Amino acid sequence: MPPPTKTLIVVAGPTAVGKTAAAIELAKHFNTVVVSADSRQFFREMSIGTAKPSDEELSQATHYFINSHSITEPFSVGDFEKQGLALLNELFKTHDYVILAGGSGLYIKAICEGFDDLPSADPAIREKLNLELEEKGIIHLQEKLKLADPVYYSEVDLGNPQRIIRALEVFESTGNPISSYRQATVNKRPFNIIKLALNMPREVLYNRINLRVDLMMQQGLLAEVEALIPYRQYNALNTVGYSEIFDYIDGKTTLDKAVEMIKQNTRRFAKRQLTWFRRDEQFNWFNAQEADLIEKMIGAVQNASQTPA
Repeated sequence: MPPPTKTLIVVAGPTAVGKTAAAIELAKHFNTVVVSADSRQFFREMSIGTAKPSDEELSQATHYFINSHSITEPFSVGDFEKQGLALLNELFKTHDYVILAGGSGLYIKAICEGFDDLPSADPAIREKLNLELEEKGIIHLQEKLKLADPVYYSEVDLGNPQRIIRALEVFESTGNPISSYRQATVNKRPFNIIKLALNMPREVLYNRINLRVDLMMQQGLLAEVEALIPYRQYNALNTVGYSEIFDYIDGKTTLDKAVEMIKQNTRRFAKRQLTWFRRDEQFNWFNAQEADLIEKMIGAVQNASQTPA
């Protein structure tokens, strides 16, 4: 079989590092489009709290998987893999390069490698864990996961109870941690993959996160969450930036404290994203603050394109 001639350029990194801007510049240079791999920007109803690209940014490059689904529709990482690969198959008919940009490591992994074939779990175990979540809270489940699977505990978004319950139900059903089911072999894709990742000094990144949360509040995050109260049972809303405001609406905390918790939880999330991406040795890392960042990223793509696989 001849080597693949099409190339997927992955642009990854922690939240607020500047992935959107970099992806758009690369898309303009390579005359192509951006496929989003952000697990929250799919949803039409969530905009401010997910830091979606602005209308101006969206006008500079065609984006896919932004505002593509409703929070009322179930949409799993497995669905994203199927729909994403079908989309890439179409896009590569007219483009030599496509950009895949986002901070959701699991979704990037699904497109690049395929998803782990996890065992199905006993529904009774899931029911028991959901009851534990309701009665004892998420910290109780986090502690159980820490004991059962410290590897997965160090990487998972601890604010997402569904992910924690999924990991615990696999462990309790099989006796094996979910991290042990990672595929030893990856599914070969019919395109080349070049992985680029952005980072910056931690204090700079954390400051950007704090400023971004302040900006979200100025843009009307509170009103956005209030409008979503009728939908709050949907899993998509069980996420940073929304959970904390719901706590305020429920009278569990003050608005100032809720905003502070969004900042803290987002900083923790960024740390976990970095842990995830650093585990993949195929990533080329760039300092997002460098003046010639885009030139360096383009250079890395061109060098990799010339290197035989």
